[in-house]
Amino acid sequence: MKQATIYHNTRCSKSRETMEILESQTNQIETVFYLETPPSVEALDVLLQKLALEPVEVIRTGEAVFKELGLTKDMNKTRAEWLVIMAENPILIERPIVVVGDKAIIGRPPKKVLSLF
Repeated sequence: MKQATIYHNTRCSKSRETMEILESQTNQIETVFYLETPPSVEALDVLLQKLALEPVEVIRTGEAVFKELGLTKDMNKTRAEWLVIMAENPILIERPIVVVGDKAIIGRPPKKVLSLF
């Protein structure tokens, strides 16, 4: 049975739906409550490499903090700068993210995670 790691927000319906799907696929689930324990810049970098995405592609632009920080997706920021912003403001990280082995996927829609099994 494959081990899965989910970056989970219990307040998010998509995250809860994804968790239910994971529970139907494996009993080896590591849950990372990323709002309580934000991933480091290094951990985010590895996660994004597994997703094959750039930081700006997983930024939640609808969050109030995005606007409060004066951010826009087309800002001239480096990958490293976006990673720091995400690490310092984990609410900006798209959710849920599921990792199985060396692959990761954003569970939107939740059924997308089935491709990891």
